[in-house]
Amino acid sequence: MRKIVLVALLPLLAGGCISTVGKVVTAPVRIVSKGVDWTTTSQSEADRNYGKKMRKAEEREGKERKAAEKACRKNPDDCRPYDGYRAGQSRDD
Repeated sequence: MRKIVLVALLPLLAGGCISTVGKVVTAPVRIVSKGVDWTTTSQSEADRNYGKKMRKAEEREGKERKAAEKACRKNPDDCRPYDGYRAGQSRDD
């Protein structure tokens, strides 16, 4: 009789244990996948970062061009075409 009662109550008693065991078993997979998400960059993140980088480069070029034009207005004899930083080009070009 005890065995029947124990077997009948086992699913109720083990319900929480089974879900806990499932969480423990899948924890390493979830931890690794979260780490991969943190270390990799999605295409949308890469596009956003590239756009931000280009806007900063264009802002830098604009400031340098403005300073070159101002210097040219102050001293027109030393005025040459702008040959400073250009957004989108590396320094090696």
